[in-house]
Amino acid sequence: MTIQRAIRIIAGSFIVLSVCLSSLYNGVNLSEPTWLWLTLFVGINLFQSGFTQWCLMEKILSKLGLKHG
Repeated sequence: MTIQRAIRIIAGSFIVLSVCLSSLYNGVNLSEPTWLWLTLFVGINLFQSGFTQWCLMEKILSKLGLKHG
């Protein structure tokens, strides 16, 4: 598995997880979007990495031995 593929899988997993947790624990009451902050965090990181070409998860996965694709 390459770093780029792992980043997409991890980001997608975090987004799906936070939306599921938000719907389970917040229900239809979005006045307290507690778990949606995780979705926002992932989205902001993906957005900034598109401009800066720097991604913390890429550095972590590289240290764990995954290769660039």
